[in-house]
Formats: sequence, C-alpha cells, structure tokens
Amino acid sequence: MKIKLFSLIFIFFTLELSAQIVFTDNQFYQIVYSNHPLAKQANLKSQMGDNSVLKAKGGFDPKIFNQIDQKYYNSTQYYNLIQAGLKIPTWYGVEVKTGFESYKGNYLNPQDKTPNGGLWYGGVSLNLGQGMMIDQRRSELFKARIYQQSTMSEQNMQLNELIYESGYAYWNWFSAFYSKQVVLEAFQLSVERFEAVKLSMELGDRSAIDTVEAIIQVQNRESLFRNYEAELSNSQYKLSTFLWSQENDPLELDSSAVPLNFESGYSLDLEKAILMLDIDSALINHPYLQISNFKIKSLEIDARLKRELLKPQLNLQYNLLNEPVNNNPFNSLSINNYKWGLNFEMPIFLRKERGDLALAELKVQDAEFTFNNNKVYIEYKIKSAAVDYKNAISQVDIYKKTVEDTKRLLDAEKQMFETGESSLFLINAREITYIQAKLKLIEGIVKSQQAWISLRFAMAKLV
Repeated sequence: MKIKLFSLIFIFFTLELSAQIVFTDNQFYQIVYSNHPLAKQANLKSQMGDNSVLKAKGGFDPKIFNQIDQKYYNSTQYYNLIQAGLKIPTWYGVEVKTGFESYKGNYLNPQDKTPNGGLWYGGVSLNLGQGMMIDQRRSELFKARIYQQSTMSEQNMQLNELIYESGYAYWNWFSAFYSKQVVLEAFQLSVERFEAVKLSMELGDRSAIDTVEAIIQVQNRESLFRNYEAELSNSQYKLSTFLWSQENDPLELDSSAVPLNFESGYSLDLEKAILMLDIDSALINHPYLQISNFKIKSLEIDARLKRELLKPQLNLQYNLLNEPVNNNPFNSLSINNYKWGLNFEMPIFLRKERGDLALAELKVQDAEFTFNNNKVYIEYKIKSAAVDYKNAISQVDIYKKTVEDTKRLLDAEKQMFETGESSLFLINAREITYIQAKLKLIEGIVKSQQAWISLRFAMAKLV
C-alpha cells in the first residue's frame, strides 16, 4: 500500500510539471514595482515634495483685503470706516501695497478723516534690517525645494528596499523549488531501489537485511522530502505577499508557476559587476547620503535665518496719497501728498537670538558628523557586498565541479554494485553525497544571486 502511495506522488508530480508556467525574476520585479502598495506609496513622495513647494510659494501670493466698521448710537453715526486694497509680497523683502480708504463720521480723530470721495494710496514697505537678505517666507520656500529633491531620494531608497526584500523572497522560492525536485528524485530512486532489492530477496539473490537498509533510506528521504515540501509552501506564501493587482488586491502565486530555468541561475557576470563598481559615483548619487546632505542644507537655511535675526528690525513704509476725481485715482496725483513711517526695534542683549543661532549651527555640525559616518559605512557596505558576490560566484564554480565529480563516483559505484563488487550501503553513501552536492549547488546559486542583489542594493541601483 505504501509503494502505491509513492507511485501516486510521482504521478501527481509528473502531471504538475506538465502544466508549469515559468515565472521569471524580471516578471516578478515588474509586478512588484508596478502594483505593490509600498511602491505606490513611494510614488507619493514626489507629489508630497511638489505640493510642499506649492504651499511655500503661497507665502508670496498677492492678497486682497477689505474691512468695514460702522457704529450707530442714538441715531448718530459715530463712524463709517472702509479699508480695501491689495498687498503683493516680493522676493527681496519688499511689499507693494495699494488700496482705498474712506473714513467718515461725527466722532473721528481728525488725522483719520478722508475727503468725501475717499483716498487712494499706493506704496511700498521695505525691510532695511532684519528680513532684507532672508525672511521666514523665503526660508520656507528654500527648504521646500530641498524637501522636493529629498523626496525623490526617499522614493528611490524605498523602492530599492522593496526590490531588495522581494528579490530575496524570489530566490528563496527558487531554492525551495529546485531543492524539492532534487530530494523528490532521490526519494523516487530509493523507492525503486527498495523494490529491486525486495525482488532480489524474493528470488534468493539477496538477504532480508538488505531490504531493511533500503526501506530506511526510503523513510529518511520521505521525511526530507516532506520538509522541503513545507519549505516550498512557506516560500510561496512569502512570495505572494509581494504580489498585488493594479486594483490593490492581494494575489496568490499560481500553483502552476515555477521559477526561471535552473540553468539561468548561473547567469552571473563578475566583470559586469566590477565595471558597475564605481564607488565614488555610487556615494555621490546614493539616496541615503543625498537625504543626509539635503538635511544639512535645510539646517543651514535655518542657521542663515537665525543669523538674520541678529539684525535690528528696521522697516520703512512709504505711500503716495491721492483723492480720486471722477473715480480716477490718478487724477491730480502729486508727490507732495504722501505718508511714510519708520519702525525700529532691537533687543539689547540678543540672548534669545544668539542662543538660537548657536543651536542651529550645532545642529548643522551634528548632521555633518552623521553624514561623514554614513558615507564611510556605505562605502564599507559596497566593498563588503562586492567581496561576498565575488566569493559566491567562485563557490558556484566549485559546487558545479563537485556535483560532476560525485555523479561520476555514484555511477561508478552503481556499475560495481551490478557486478557484485559493491554494497547497498556504499551506493546509498555515494548517493547521499551526490544529493548533498546538488543541494549545495542550488544553495550556492541562490547565495550568488542574493549577493548580486545585495551589491546593487548597497549601491542603491536596484531601480
């Protein structure tokens, strides 16, 4: 009954192989890159940067204003105040302003009274001290533009991390799939050998103890096959976590899907990797370092603004005044009608301002130290990943030769067994060595591919 069960396993596996659909790593990456929620989330980064710039530019938007205040008491109009106008902030701390004033009533301060037709004015407000070189509005826009650039680096970094993790999952699936095939083949061979030994025992050519040796191998390899079967299922579940539809629905790996061809796992090019290994360029363009550098620039703008606050506040305002004639504000315009003012303010000790500036400069230094440390660490990671990749390729070459040599030993042992010059124990020993070599080769291929992914991840070149 157990032999029939084994046969059913082989038939099922044969039918399964006949309906296979190859799912390559490139196809997998394309799905992840296009549909995964984290990939779509990464694409939001650039939009956030663009809208941050738009928000900061809003500080320079022209503004219209209008205010009406009236007071009536005991049938008397105390006042009727109307103010309306337009303010236009400019880049260099100059604010252009034009408007209309109409102040009427029985209880007005004489200096506030306007002609019956109201009074038009137009002029500027100029910061001659604090805010002349940089102010809050300009600093916010500078920082928003830096953030806009930073979001592109954040997007790149997040996509690199996603492809890195999904790439490891794909090659773990590759490992589990082909390891299961190797163990299944060994399981099948042990069953066939058990049946052959059993038949020889029944014909009197072998002793009954040989069947015990054979069935032990069947049991061991069945146990090993079950373990790899479970590992394959787990790797498929893990891979499925990276598969999503365009409609943001999670997908499951198709049961008929198989990894790319086993021989394709050898497609490794050390020379290509060495050519790609331009460390200086990688450090300049590395998104993680770019983000650190953008942080330094943003902190430098904060320090620049704090330094500006050490200056006194000196604001000059000048407005031309004119009474509109026939609703034309430019009739009878004269430079002799104007209003101006000068505001000055400055703390005596500047303790708050000096403290703020010192803290801002310390933050810049702190960020620079972090940047230098990260730069050295990333350079180490790139060099280390390159060494691991080179070693992984050489290990694959060794494993390939080991598989070929152990296969020759196994074939030779089988020939000796057929002529009665060897034992079932030696056959099993040679076969176990051959199986282990094939599993090592698969492991080496996977490690080399994952090392290639790690090298490109260290250089931030997975996308």
